[in-house]
Amino acid sequence: MKFSVFQVSRRGGRAKNEDRMGYCYTRESGLFVLADGMGGHPEGEVAAQLALQTVSALYQREARPVVRDPREFLTAALMAAHHQIMRYAGEKGMLDTPRTTLVAGVLQGNAATWIHCGDSRLYVVRDGELLTRTRDHSYMEHREASTVLRLTPVNRNILFTCLGSPTRPVFDVSGPVNLQQGDRIMLCSDGLWGSLSDEEIVRELSRQGVAEAVPEMVEQALRNGGEYSDNVTVIAVEWETPDSFESTRGISTDSINDGVFASTIQAGGIEGMVEDLDDAAIERSIAEINEAIRRSAARKS
Repeated sequence: MKFSVFQVSRRGGRAKNEDRMGYCYTRESGLFVLADGMGGHPEGEVAAQLALQTVSALYQREARPVVRDPREFLTAALMAAHHQIMRYAGEKGMLDTPRTTLVAGVLQGNAATWIHCGDSRLYVVRDGELLTRTRDHSYMEHREASTVLRLTPVNRNILFTCLGSPTRPVFDVSGPVNLQQGDRIMLCSDGLWGSLSDEEIVRELSRQGVAEAVPEMVEQALRNGGEYSDNVTVIAVEWETPDSFESTRGISTDSINDGVFASTIQAGGIEGMVEDLDDAAIERSIAEINEAIRRSAARKS
């Protein structure tokens, strides 16, 4: 694989930055993850960090050197992250649970597959056009589907799902989408898209490389947000084909040996939760997924 990548996170006008992001890769596969801890609930930064740690740990376990089924992996990883957050809250005896959004993508075999829960977004830009983006799990994004919501003022910040909520998270899995030379894939928190329009985002991603476009967009989002700007976090990838890779800032995995795993996602000091990843929770997640697939197949037959 060959790609250029740039990531940045800025606190803005908030008391602390509850966003987390990072990426991992093997010789033949890459994982890109972003989580936005939710204000109004305790320890949003812990929920975001736990989500990244869990997904990354599972990726390291499964990517040998590729993930067998990216859609299945992403679904299991998201549910495992949710269970890890609930486990953390239970062990702490918390009356309210830490909560976070999550968006994650797997790039391998010249294709991208992604999952999201909440309002952290993934954009795919090709040849100056928006190929696709995720649809937020918010009442604002879904109001067009409901007559009641269309007639009711809706705050864009109100989500109807997230990781860490007492109810089972709602999520969407998309792809695989075949990638072409120069495709830009961007994961971002609502601090970016809440201050910049989709048109502005597409224009900036299209006119220059991700290492130049991302810092400029983040600075503009902070300026637009003003004194009380939200945290702004972005990780963006430019896909390269083997015969056209020339970027000195890019990553080539050709020299990586089988079994080698590289990651920018750090443990973060949350009481060794990565090392103590709850296998039982992971197995419960997989069992839930398999049962949902079984029920869906039974309804269709």
